[in-house]
Amino acid sequence: MSGTFADESTRVRARLVVLISGGGSNLQALIDATSDPDFPAQIVGVGADRADATGLDRAMRAGVPTFVVDPKQYSDRGEWDRALAAAIAPFDAEWVVSAGFMRILGEAVLSGHPQRIVNTHPALLPSFPGAHAVRDALVYGVKVTGCTVHLVDSGVDTGPVLAQQAVAIEAGDDETSLHERIKSVEHELLVSVVASLCRHDVQVIGREVVFS
Repeated sequence: MSGTFADESTRVRARLVVLISGGGSNLQALIDATSDPDFPAQIVGVGADRADATGLDRAMRAGVPTFVVDPKQYSDRGEWDRALAAAIAPFDAEWVVSAGFMRILGEAVLSGHPQRIVNTHPALLPSFPGAHAVRDALVYGVKVTGCTVHLVDSGVDTGPVLAQQAVAIEAGDDETSLHERIKSVEHELLVSVVASLCRHDVQVIGREVVFS
């Protein structure tokens, strides 16, 4: 896998498609970052799995084309996954960013962008995978949680880790307060990782991701 921009003076900005399911706060962090012409990527499309995802409004305000591929409109997951792959394809994206996208991607999308799909997760993987990571960390009683940015594979939050950052759990934290603190860290980490992916060659050796 290679995201190569060796000559900064002649660099072409990498093309990103961002997938969302909700409010799009991670999307907004990327929109803000990519508004700087020196950032090594541009968002060329934003997709959602539901038409009422309010993050679509963020994309439209930024002038970014949007699309919706709603699973309810398809007979099974495979058909939906193929439709999503077809919707992403015209954007000719070098990276796909799953930013709060609450669906497991299937073979059609994964094979179209092998080791080129990035996800954020509000826990320190492999601890607390899945949709309720913040709640699960609180219930378990850990003192430190955090966020992970990782490559996407066919499992649930099982892809190779790109970066992680810890967030302490404070006395009196509930799911909402803890998640908000994680999000503030997550936004910065995602932007930093995307920039690194677009500025460097990247190799995946087993579970190790090597930047050069």
